[in-house]
Amino acid sequence: MKRRDLIRAGVLGGAVAALRPSVATAGQNAALSSELTPAQSGVDASKDLDAPGWKPLFLDAHQNETLIVLSDLIIPATDTPGAKEALVNRYIDLVLAAETRETQSAFLNSLGYVDGESIRRYKNAFLYLAREDQDDLLHSMAYPHNPSRWTGEAAAPDPGHTHFDALKRRIMTAYYSSQIGQKELGWDGAFAHGPYLGCEHPEGDHK
Repeated sequence: MKRRDLIRAGVLGGAVAALRPSVATAGQNAALSSELTPAQSGVDASKDLDAPGWKPLFLDAHQNETLIVLSDLIIPATDTPGAKEALVNRYIDLVLAAETRETQSAFLNSLGYVDGESIRRYKNAFLYLAREDQDDLLHSMAYPHNPSRWTGEAAAPDPGHTHFDALKRRIMTAYYSSQIGQKELGWDGAFAHGPYLGCEHPEGDHK
């Protein structure tokens, strides 16, 4: 199976965990609220993702471009649009802008690890590698080191696989949360619920 087929199979099997931005609580004071991003304040900014002149809220330009290339390699376009067309990078940036510092740092560490390995092996940042070198690097990180069959000892912790897996899960969740990804899973574009009509009883009569 191709990488994209494996990812789709994993999603259909329920392997993806939902990513939810943290929403500001009603009890926060005005000074704290003024420091929140729109997503943290409960503002639906999803419609702004495909707006002309879009700029990331959390990632810097290099990180954003690296994420675009990375997501395109993990879920490329085939007979249906891939992660790049689904604006996965923009969705992830929006979610991260509302996340805790710990979660933000973890993501940046994983993204930075890919760049660090790229520089170590190819003497250049991941973004500027040839496509085949980018793919080779990710392939080397996609699978964990197996335990030794000769000694029976467990393999040492594999940070490359850990960071790659974290990035892959973020990208998978973002992609299959988009309309493009939902349609690939079989959604026909129709919403399950109908229009909300409200209570039809006369005022004061709810028996």
